Amino acid sequence: MKLKEISLLLNGRLQGDPELEIHGVNGIEEAMEGEITLLSHKKYLGKLGKSKCSAVIAPLETNAGINRAVIYVKNPYLAFARLLEAFYPPKEEVPHVSPRSAVSESATLGNGVRIYPMVYVGDGATIGDRSVLYPGVYVGDNVKIGDQSVIYANVSIYPGTVIGNRVAIHSGTVIGSDGFGYVVDEQGKRKKVPQVGRVVIEDDVEIGANTCIDRATIGETRIRKGVKLDNLIQIAHNCTIGEDSVMAAQVGISGSCHVGKRVMMGGQVGVADHVEIGDDVMVAAQSGVPSDLEGKQIYAGSPTIGHGSWRRAQMALPKLPDLIKKVRALEKLIEKPGNNA
Repeated sequence: MKLKEISLLLNGRLQGDPELEIHGVNGIEEAMEGEITLLSHKKYLGKLGKSKCSAVIAPLETNAGINRAVIYVKNPYLAFARLLEAFYPPKEEVPHVSPRSAVSESATLGNGVRIYPMVYVGDGATIGDRSVLYPGVYVGDNVKIGDQSVIYANVSIYPGTVIGNRVAIHSGTVIGSDGFGYVVDEQGKRKKVPQVGRVVIEDDVEIGANTCIDRATIGETRIRKGVKLDNLIQIAHNCTIGEDSVMAAQVGISGSCHVGKRVMMGGQVGVADHVEIGDDVMVAAQSGVPSDLEGKQIYAGSPTIGHGSWRRAQMALPKLPDLIKKVRALEKLIEKPGNNA
């Protein structure tokens, strides 16, 4: 692809030879001649100086220190993502249903479906047009999967689950397993509460590997459109995750929580049950959320407090030992006989 074509694709401003041929994309330290790389920030100019790349994508405000062809763009990461899409398009799947799969006679398969060996599709299930099921996928009875969705190897989708269009679910994930609900009976034994609800995953959701989303006790656990979930996340029964929210690895959401739109959670955030989190909230990694969070705020800590307050508290922590010594010395001074202070 010529540099002028890349610049047009990225809606960028080109400085350099427009006819320069680019045959690959690589990291700033790994890139070789004929490849283009990303300069996400001017602090990496030193690395760029040592790079063997032929061209670079850079922010508009970077106007010095680049000694090779450059495409200036408003959003370098977005431009880089689009460039990767152009150079490394998704694998084209050939429509085929493997004879080594087990597909119920009452299941409905759309046009252009690809089903690999060792896939099970249960009674009454529906697989949408051009969707792909990789080896070892289990699709329970009456599951509905929309168009152009990709279910990677060894995913389990329990009966009654509804999955929208253009959804990607990565290996080892379990959708629709029983919620964690028990009640103590007259003999003091824990009795399981039947989990008879379902999971609904809307369009354009991506779910990482080994994530679990539990079915509702009654009603729905719903993951709204555009949500992106990392690996090793637990979403408990009857939760709702709002549109375009993003959660990093090892987040745990307890039962009956409502997470608003465009919420961002760092790794290992834990949320107590029945919590409501407003729109546009950011929660820092390893935070514990015991109660509702107001929208459009940044939170941190366990229990969570405002991010500014948390930072001030963290800055004070190293001073505590000296402060304790000073307080004890003052206490002894006050307690001396004859001291009227």
